[in-house]
Amino acid sequence: MVRELVEAGEKVRVLTREPAAHVFPDGVEVVAGDLRRPESFPAALTGVVRVFLFPVFDAAGAFCAAAREAGVAHVVVLSSSAVTFERPGWVGEQHLRVEKAVEASGLAWTFVRPDAFMTNDLAWAPQIAAGDVVRGVCGGAALAPVDPRDIAAVAVWALVDRLVGEAFVLTGPQSLTQVERVRIIGETVGRPLRFEEVAREVFVEQAVGHGMPAPVVAELVEGLAARVGRVAEVSPAVERVTGRAALTYARWVADRAAAFGG
Repeated sequence: MVRELVEAGEKVRVLTREPAAHVFPDGVEVVAGDLRRPESFPAALTGVVRVFLFPVFDAAGAFCAAAREAGVAHVVVLSSSAVTFERPGWVGEQHLRVEKAVEASGLAWTFVRPDAFMTNDLAWAPQIAAGDVVRGVCGGAALAPVDPRDIAAVAVWALVDRLVGEAFVLTGPQSLTQVERVRIIGETVGRPLRFEEVAREVFVEQAVGHGMPAPVVAELVEGLAARVGRVAEVSPAVERVTGRAALTYARWVADRAAAFGG
């Protein structure tokens, strides 16, 4: 997003907890701060007209109050497609809290609601490094994962073109099962990879052991089970907003092949 905004001729300021840990394009102003530290907001918001807001769930209200006081006119929020589900669950409810806080602030808003990120599949990289098998649950569950570069592109268009009052559900261009995605990774890195089912209780125990909150793991498994045997819905929003087709999963894997040992 930062690179694309700079290339579009925008003046950009970044709020980050660790300025020394990142390299930004020339001309970008970097401010040290944290969305959970309201005292860092004035330095970040003074003179700012438009904001891209990352969803720190318990910080949106205070941030929006500070943004309104600073004269911010428009906030683009990274949300989640889960807010549109009949049962949003824990993840969807957290993002809904952020959306509602932004709406309640009176600021003009745009909500960017991506479905599964392609980068979630980097969680398979350690298994691929260790062998030719990716173990998980519900291999036949289909998603239409979206490339984070497309999420960034839509958010940039929303900021620059002031797409106020709109909410965009973002997916990739293809419905792909986990089995199919593992096969695509294997074809790209030149190895015969395969997906292998494991017991759900084993998967849950391992995921929680690696730091995923238990409610998130439970919803993940439930959501995957519901998608087995179904074609994932593909949204046209990326192309409608940016004017170009959404990036494919194969393209994303090719660009991240080194992470999978390619």
